[in-house]
Amino acid sequence: MNGIFFAIVIIAFAVAGIRQFNWDSRSGSSSPMEVLSIGMIDAAGGAVTLAIGLVGAMALFLGLMKVAEAGGLLTIIAKTLRPLMIRLFPEVPADHPAMGAIVMNLSANALGLGNAATPFGIRAMEELDKLNPNPGTATNAMALFLAINTSSVTLLPTGVIALRAAAGSQDPAGILPTTLFATICSTTIAILVAKLCQNLWPATRGPAKTDPAAETPKEATVQQEYSQEVRAMAEKAEKSTYPFWVSALALATIICFVPVTIMFGQSISPWIIPGLMVTLLGFGVARRVAIYEVFVEGAKDGFQVALRIIPYLVAILVAVGMFRASGAMELMIEPLGEVTRLFGLPPEALPMALLRPLSGSGAYGILASIIENPAIGPDSYTGYLVSTFQGSTETTFYVLAVYFGAVQIRRIRHALVAALAADATGVAAAIVICTLLYA
Repeated sequence: MNGIFFAIVIIAFAVAGIRQFNWDSRSGSSSPMEVLSIGMIDAAGGAVTLAIGLVGAMALFLGLMKVAEAGGLLTIIAKTLRPLMIRLFPEVPADHPAMGAIVMNLSANALGLGNAATPFGIRAMEELDKLNPNPGTATNAMALFLAINTSSVTLLPTGVIALRAAAGSQDPAGILPTTLFATICSTTIAILVAKLCQNLWPATRGPAKTDPAAETPKEATVQQEYSQEVRAMAEKAEKSTYPFWVSALALATIICFVPVTIMFGQSISPWIIPGLMVTLLGFGVARRVAIYEVFVEGAKDGFQVALRIIPYLVAILVAVGMFRASGAMELMIEPLGEVTRLFGLPPEALPMALLRPLSGSGAYGILASIIENPAIGPDSYTGYLVSTFQGSTETTFYVLAVYFGAVQIRRIRHALVAALAADATGVAAAIVICTLLYA
């Protein structure tokens, strides 16, 4: 992200500088450097205004998710997923700790709990590495797990909904059906490509590990500390499961929901946020959760999150503001955008599609700048499209670096190919569904 941030700033400065030298002071208009300066200050102020407006929405959604988590919804999803995961990862014994961590990671991602998902993901990689006969080389299970993670299986993109609400959207939850469709498509492709490619990049076979104490030492091993709660939840998920028919029924229900959202998405979306609040609070009551106290505790976290992202928003929005005010964005995006426009990807959304696999904070800032733009807004086709990009694709290179770096994997085999295929599918699926519903 350091290189991307500096490149955006220096390109914007260079373009504005060239235009400054060619500027006619008799024209009566502001000079390019003055426009650049004003754009920087406005972007910085807009970032803080956006973050403050985000406080209420983040507090609401994180409060609701805290109630769901306290009621055990994460565990219920994990028990539903486990029979499917056993079949997807035949190399992993059903009672191995890796299976529990994988299930909990995917369950947290499905609920949009990215911070909770990461510790489970790293734990899963460490446990999978204990089954790895070739230290430093990704196994089939590792590559598939990373590909599924980058396909961003998401049922509730709460962070994006909150950002849309803060930007003044009249239908902030309108991206739920589009995100669901896109993420189902990207996850399906991630699994298929990972399975098809695993024989094209074979792993060199070596002696299987039998004793963890006898494992080959790794240089600069990443030490990852886990809370007792993370360990306990992962261990519980190793042994708890529903029958396979329950998992199959849940998966079929989600798949059947896609055509329903395509046909009735605009009618359903106004019900989603009120229905979500009633459903999650009702779930908490049924599970005997002290919903008011737990909601308030989660809302406090939402308040802190909204304030914590202010520096990141200021950095990326100022850089993007400079890029736009200098005219560099127009020079770079418009020619390529005229081509992508033919496929339903407008030039305004192109930076989001390109940056999303590289930087989560950068993509978040681009999303904010697009839906805050009065000429676009959150409820336009472009606004729905970039919101769906954020909710249905993942920061691929960050996930790859963190998860593989935790276990010193240097030979990633087909993991990147499967992950990028999932990203491309997510973008294409988002264009298709947003065109059907909102174009």
